[in-house]
Amino acid sequence: MKKIVCIVCLITSLWSCTQLDTFEQTAFFPQHEWSTKNQPSFQFEIKDTISRYNIYVVIRHQDAYHYNNLWLNVITTAPAEKSIAQKVNLQLANNATGWLGSGMDDVFDHRIRITNSPIHLKKGLYQFSLQQIMREDPLPALLNAGIRVEKVPS
Repeated sequence: MKKIVCIVCLITSLWSCTQLDTFEQTAFFPQHEWSTKNQPSFQFEIKDTISRYNIYVVIRHQDAYHYNNLWLNVITTAPAEKSIAQKVNLQLANNATGWLGSGMDDVFDHRIRITNSPIHLKKGLYQFSLQQIMREDPLPALLNAGIRVEKVPS
């Protein structure tokens, strides 16, 4: 009887596991500062055009970062299309609760969605470039910046 219960539990746990199709890549800033000249670029390939995707900007910073937000130019190049630049204002903190991301010690991670809702992507190679456009240059206390493309479970 115990073997049957164990087998049923194992099958149920394996069945409930779903593969999360995700691309995430970040660039590290060795001096812990982000210059406007440093524009990390990331490429990924889409094969599944039926699924929908959410796109996030990934930021890691120290507690010493002295702004509540981060302005970026996000440059997207879709397959067989011209590059499109969009300015995004990423809110990293608010006065009521402090940092909005998850943190450990003095390092905070943020995954901030930049698509309003899940979107369909065309088949092919995509490229994303990030440029910080804050008034301070270089921008101190930033450790990483990157892109996350996550397939929405159907």
